[in-house]
Amino acid sequence: MTAGGELQIRRMTMADLDRVMEIAAGLRDAPHWTRAAYQAAIDPNRAPQRIALVAEDAGNLAGFAIASVVVPQAELETIAVAKAYQRRGVALRLFAALAGELSEAQAADVLLEVRASNRPALGLYRALGFEEGGRRPRYYADPVEDAVLLKMCLRG
Repeated sequence: MTAGGELQIRRMTMADLDRVMEIAAGLRDAPHWTRAAYQAAIDPNRAPQRIALVAEDAGNLAGFAIASVVVPQAELETIAVAKAYQRRGVALRLFAALAGELSEAQAADVLLEVRASNRPALGLYRALGFEEGGRRPRYYADPVEDAVLLKMCLRG
């Protein structure tokens, strides 16, 4: 983070969407959603319920995370950190805040899927306590590869 800067985690707003899309576009393995998809993620009246957070460092968006909630489960749809902020604990802080909000929303488990070749993401998820629960062969296209299914219990 910046010298003396404090990373703040807060809810994503409409004003964040340009930077959120810019961060996603700069990452090969991030989902490249449309603006409408991000707008839906922050709309409190849309179903399923979603929690969308951003990490902000001295006014600069460093990353974001979005999860959907269908009690008793949540799905981590994306967590993305701008290249300049990677390997600095931003994803860990984002997920910790997200896990707290998911627990408050009554989610007991968090599920996700990730490309089998995405070693940095797999390392992060395993460090957070996710465990592999299976695979979906040939789930991803361009290139075709398996999805690794991961699960984490939020309640001890």
